[in-house]
Amino acid sequence: MGELNPFLMAQRQFDEVADQLGLDEGVRAILRFPLREFHFRIPVRMDDGSVRVFDGFRVQHNDARGPAKGGIRWAANETLDTVRALATWMTWKCAVADIPLGGGKGGVVVDPSTLSDGEKERLCRGWVQQMWKNIGPRMDVPAPDVGTNPQMMAWMMDEYSKLKGEYVPGVITGKPLGAGGSLGRTEATGFGVIYTVREAMKHLGIDPKGTKAAIQGFGNVAQYAAIGFIEILGGTVVCVSCWDRHDRKAYTYTKDDGIDPKFLQSITDQYGTIDKAKAQAAGYRIEDANAWLSKEVDVLIPAAIEGVITGETVEAISPKVKIIAEGANGPTTPEADQVLKKRGTFVIPDFLCNAGGVTCSYFEQVQNDMNFYWHRDEVLKRLDEKLTAAFHAVLDTAVAKKVYMRNAAYMVAIGRVVEAMKLRGWV
Repeated sequence: MGELNPFLMAQRQFDEVADQLGLDEGVRAILRFPLREFHFRIPVRMDDGSVRVFDGFRVQHNDARGPAKGGIRWAANETLDTVRALATWMTWKCAVADIPLGGGKGGVVVDPSTLSDGEKERLCRGWVQQMWKNIGPRMDVPAPDVGTNPQMMAWMMDEYSKLKGEYVPGVITGKPLGAGGSLGRTEATGFGVIYTVREAMKHLGIDPKGTKAAIQGFGNVAQYAAIGFIEILGGTVVCVSCWDRHDRKAYTYTKDDGIDPKFLQSITDQYGTIDKAKAQAAGYRIEDANAWLSKEVDVLIPAAIEGVITGETVEAISPKVKIIAEGANGPTTPEADQVLKKRGTFVIPDFLCNAGGVTCSYFEQVQNDMNFYWHRDEVLKRLDEKLTAAFHAVLDTAVAKKVYMRNAAYMVAIGRVVEAMKLRGWV
């Protein structure tokens, strides 16, 4: 992957801030690499009677501030380096949101759309059978991510509970409501993106009403970011871009007077593929994959995959764009960051912008511990308060130290992790 290796990218971002903070070599040595990595093989009996063996991963980057936390991704192109990078970013994400958790991430090399429900369940249970001694509410708490969903988390929680011999809902978050899940979790990440966009607009003196956004992705984060941009801010979303699993390529679905995200949700399958024929019949223009990037909008929200705004593609971004809100993990490469810095584009970095999901996961764990569950409005109110406070801690650092928002977010996050490591006597 060369320069787009996500783990090398995560390390480069860390190194830049470590230099600015003057971190000593011992601290750097701990934080540049994960503390623990697991790579295992999961044999699964397929529906046709054959046995297929899948590669599984779990990486625990740092747990100085609390149990490791992070999703499990199922993707055909999953690699250990992707999981390492995401685990590293989770450490910073939990720290910048100021929740008492560390960073972890899991993965399985598989295209989930090729499996039946029974095969998915057996693979979920197989993953837990390999990892159950090294996860738990006080150790490492997985969650859904790309390619996984609440039902899969329920199977995993059930398998862990069987192996432990007791009901342990707090081992995994992102569960369905009937199995220890939290209200507000579905919309938490996308709405969290919009809470940070709202605060950025206040800072920049932009009236959100009448603003326009272009979004990459139409999975859970992008769907609720689109709904939130319209319903919370009163703005317009002109397009979303998403992967079509039938054509094996991405398209941008555009409506200049504004898309209807709830209509698009109704014609989107569980893997995030929009029904092209129904979209066209409803008046949507279908453009190439990267058309979202060059739209003349106020806000760009990359909410799909890493490495999409690069040294080359950044040139396509309209000078009209005032804010880039990173709903995805690692969507902007260091080369693109240099260009955006020069332009003065306000970037809300990924591990601040998309921290709504992990914050709500933390709330779910708290509710599991108490065995007492909050109303949706209470969850979203607490989420808004947490992310607003996190945004201003980063913004205040950026202004005081005259640094780029990404560097400020790293400074806040790394500072909190290093403080915990020192208090615990690690360094």
